[in-house]
Amino acid sequence: MVVDDHPIWRDGVARDLTERGFDVPATAGDAEAAMRIARTVRPDVVLMDLNLGQPSGVDATRWIATELPDTRVLVLSASGEHSDVLEAVKAGASGYLVKSASVEELVDAVRRTAAGDAVFTAGLAGLVLGEYRRMAVSPNDGKQAPQLTERETEVLRLVAKGLTARQIANRLVISHRTVENHVQSTLRKLQLHNRVELARYAIEHGLDGEPEE
Repeated sequence: MVVDDHPIWRDGVARDLTERGFDVPATAGDAEAAMRIARTVRPDVVLMDLNLGQPSGVDATRWIATELPDTRVLVLSASGEHSDVLEAVKAGASGYLVKSASVEELVDAVRRTAAGDAVFTAGLAGLVLGEYRRMAVSPNDGKQAPQLTERETEVLRLVAKGLTARQIANRLVISHRTVENHVQSTLRKLQLHNRVELARYAIEHGLDGEPEE
């Protein structure tokens, strides 16, 4: 689903994606339409512009991340301002691409977002990880780190490697639902909102490498 307030741009992006084999069942020109249509269509990925007036693309992103947890939001914005990037990610966006990206970069980003990756225009990933690192060592958070079970840590490590829930289930020889239960339990314990934040937490805490023997 493509959300942008400029019809020519919106239709052009939808056409480019359709020509490359993606199913684009809907487009929207403002945040309210995006939220209403997304509830009905439940797309795998929403390409979201931020500059939509009020409510904004950030508002729509936050609503989708909360109400439609299986839908991932990839921001496609003309702005590369750090404040806009961080605001979008904190609202629940899975990634952030600037509109100067090529069609090939956009297609790759959509595919990777659908697969569960966090995708950012070059230079922005470091910004986001740096912000999460700052938050992790903030003196305002003096609470003891939450205790995860051995299995939750194992699942978290595989999430950080970019594996899907089904891939994790196959790797650990457990059911897909059990993996989802572990993920939800870990999200609650760490007070995080989605898999992207979970992966960042794992990376920041050194859980994205191979476990020590």
